[in-house]
Amino acid sequence: MDNLERVRTSINFDNTYFRNLVGFYSPVDADRVPDPNLLCFNHKLGTQLNLEQEFFDSPEGAQIFSGNLKPDGSQSLSQVYAGHQFGGYSPQLGDGRAVLLGEVMDVNGERFDIQLKGSGRTPYSRGGDGKAAVGPVLREYIISEAMHALGIPTTRSLAAVSTGESVYREARLPGAVLTRVASSHLRVGTFQFIASKGDNSAMKKLADYAIDRHYKDAFRNKNPYLEFLKKVSDRQASLVAMWMNVGFIHGVMNTDNMTISGETIDYGPCAFMDTYDSKKVFSSIDTNGRYSFKNQPYVAQWNIARLAETLLPLIDEDLNRAIVKATEIVESFNATFDDYWLKGMRLKLGITNDFPEDQSLAIEFLEIIEENELDFTKSFLIINDDISEDYSSWVENDTRALNWYRKLQLRKEKNAKYENSKLINPKVIPRNHLVEEAILSAYEDDLKPFENLVQILQKPFLRTTDSLAYTNPPERIDKNYQTFCGT
Repeated sequence: MDNLERVRTSINFDNTYFRNLVGFYSPVDADRVPDPNLLCFNHKLGTQLNLEQEFFDSPEGAQIFSGNLKPDGSQSLSQVYAGHQFGGYSPQLGDGRAVLLGEVMDVNGERFDIQLKGSGRTPYSRGGDGKAAVGPVLREYIISEAMHALGIPTTRSLAAVSTGESVYREARLPGAVLTRVASSHLRVGTFQFIASKGDNSAMKKLADYAIDRHYKDAFRNKNPYLEFLKKVSDRQASLVAMWMNVGFIHGVMNTDNMTISGETIDYGPCAFMDTYDSKKVFSSIDTNGRYSFKNQPYVAQWNIARLAETLLPLIDEDLNRAIVKATEIVESFNATFDDYWLKGMRLKLGITNDFPEDQSLAIEFLEIIEENELDFTKSFLIINDDISEDYSSWVENDTRALNWYRKLQLRKEKNAKYENSKLINPKVIPRNHLVEEAILSAYEDDLKPFENLVQILQKPFLRTTDSLAYTNPPERIDKNYQTFCGT
């Protein structure tokens, strides 16, 4: 058996979405590309997914990850969904540039989707070419893997392949395909699409599938669909709190970009902040700041409300009773988010026990670093003595800031034990200038900056000789820096 045959037959696919949810997708094969070359392969993730390294990190693997070769057992498809995009409802969206190859079981017996992004047109492309460029593909690879290393639930990147063809955006760019891995690609928008059809039996089928895949214990509840809504809401509250605790801005929190699993998905116009600005927006299309940093928890709650609307017929046959029950969960989102956010902030400040003044202490710190235009990530390192810079010089003798620092020290004296913040506050994040440098070098056929950045970001809490160059913000912050929807 040659390598090509070995690669084609060695993925043990299952296809529950294809079998169980007919009408929720269109069968689609990826487009063939002229000259696929593997840019990178995620060895650790490949091992987790039981993929034999020597066959997939190879020219033969590039045939699979480009879409040229369809693996045995794959029943490929593109999912259909609806979505509120910047508040406006689109009744049919769907995977306009993605093909789900199928599902695999990892070494722990957990199910994951394997999907190709940038693999060509689908029935849901809405006039687009369905392709992706090298830059956005590597951007998603960098940031999704950085998020995973930070402990934040996320889709993963398994491989990136150049295609040997050009795509046309603002300029002619080299094409690429990303292989994405997710617990599933079910979205709030998936439920919205089915709800728009008014078919309660189809909605029940979708909800039962989602519960079985992600929240099996909800079936033990007397009202499994209400419990399902509660669990999705809880996971999203936890997820967005994690974003806020590391200065991450998703940039396009449409309902079709919110997963049922609670994983971060769709790394288009996202970015990490350098200078802290609660109103910060990076997305070039978010002209009104709907998805700004500070608005993320409110948008998440709004999205959960849209999910709740789709589940009303399943929650209670009496619509009024269903609304009351669902509203209670939606309205509890803010308090749940606040609890997760404050728990994270306590740890970032070096505090482990709970005192009533902790929330105001955390909020005041953010106000101080915003007023002084200080770096978000580095500020937490300084107050915990994780780096050599002195706090008083960092805030330039700001009286309020110095008084706050004294309050923090007094607060820590009330601690049962001091938390080692060195494992809480990252030393390195995918800073915008580093991501851009890696992408620009890749366009010039130099993948070394990309490879180095990915490697450093795998250990975000460690300070090493190699990581020093990746720790600081750039000497000059580009306040007009923008990100774009690309993959």
